[in-house]
Amino acid sequence: MLTNLIGIGTISLIIYVVIILIVNTVFKRKMAECMFWAYLVLLGITIFKLPEFNESIKDSLSFALKQEVVYAAMAFTFMAYIMNKTGVIERLVNILNSILGRLPGGPAYVSTIASALFGLISGSGSGNAAAVGSITIPWMKKTGWSDNMATTIVAGNAGLGIAFPPSSSMFLLLGMPAIAKEITSEELYITLLSAATILLIYRLILVRFYVKKYNIQAVENHNLNVGATLKENWKSLLIFLGVIIPVVITSGPVKECLTASETFGKDALKSVSLILWIPILITFIAMLEGRKFLPKTAKGWWELNKESYSQYAQTGVLLFFAFAASRLLINLGLEEEVNGIFAILASHSKFVVVLGVAVLSTMMVGPFTGTATTTAIGSIAYLALRSIDVEPAVACSVLLLLFSNEGCIPPNSAPIYIACGISGLENPASTFKNLVFAYAFPAIIFAMLMALGIIPLL
Repeated sequence: MLTNLIGIGTISLIIYVVIILIVNTVFKRKMAECMFWAYLVLLGITIFKLPEFNESIKDSLSFALKQEVVYAAMAFTFMAYIMNKTGVIERLVNILNSILGRLPGGPAYVSTIASALFGLISGSGSGNAAAVGSITIPWMKKTGWSDNMATTIVAGNAGLGIAFPPSSSMFLLLGMPAIAKEITSEELYITLLSAATILLIYRLILVRFYVKKYNIQAVENHNLNVGATLKENWKSLLIFLGVIIPVVITSGPVKECLTASETFGKDALKSVSLILWIPILITFIAMLEGRKFLPKTAKGWWELNKESYSQYAQTGVLLFFAFAASRLLINLGLEEEVNGIFAILASHSKFVVVLGVAVLSTMMVGPFTGTATTTAIGSIAYLALRSIDVEPAVACSVLLLLFSNEGCIPPNSAPIYIACGISGLENPASTFKNLVFAYAFPAIIFAMLMALGIIPLL
């Protein structure tokens, strides 16, 4: 019966995923280029299979151009670049160090929390491992952690950049047609934040377990005073106003008050977009806070923009062709086929559907990045969860938790090798057991329990 529901839409999806995998892993091309070639292949299928292919192609390009998420993701990429340029991340880590550095295993706690904080401004597992690892791995090694454990902790937490909102994977999900018509960024934000917080709490408990297991001692003569560090670095905390202000305005009592206001109103509130205002505000605050690290001349700003251009241009191209491809797949009948397949599976067992989504996500996120996995199977996995009546915000949160295993699934996970390069660990395979059983499996279990309603989310 299931084979009767597999049509050109499902076959096109399989071809699309295979093309991305081959171009990315065999030819070692960047993900934006992978998306471009995969889109061209879908164009060929569309021309061959759909009589009205001209309209379908125009529809896909028009759809991609209208996606607010494309422009917001580029803004987030530029924002992350500015934050690195101004040293905001390093100053935030210094604050964490002053608060937690005295604890036994303190650097590992800082590394874990810093990965979550970096997730608020970036969606890249590799970027997270590089930015946080370069600061915390040497520090962990100096305070008693082995190369193996320092690497494991950084690589295992790299995916928190996907689990914590906002991230590029979150934007990618929100732009998919099946998801965009059911949920907004404002509705997803708090639910995803609650799911990611549960994962973070577990990871902090895991650090405590390792501290006891390996008898890690507190740092003697810790020289960072909390008061002095806060006095020197407190302005870096202002960047979180860039998240807090839009969230407060678009949710809860403030939202209700503004909606009822005659001078503001419901229509005006709808124009306040979280995914656009958060990067704009954080970038502005970071520029003010770290202005002494930024250029003072027009030529300097021109050079800065040239340096950052390749990063946000790649993001824009990736998302543009990802959205265009998703529209072609819908036009080829993928949504109807997937709904039919998972309706049959759901009639047998909700657990089977959830397990299937978890297994598929885990198989994909190893060789792919979290962003690529979101692109390839985000829509189909979402439809699967919706077929068993998982709430839209919960379904998206579950998927992002699963995709956050980007750094935990060996052997092809880039954050593992980035962390190994920083720590000097010559045998990456020595981290695989802990990454799988202590980091990846618990995240999968949490996600499945959330999907089944056993762990409730806000």
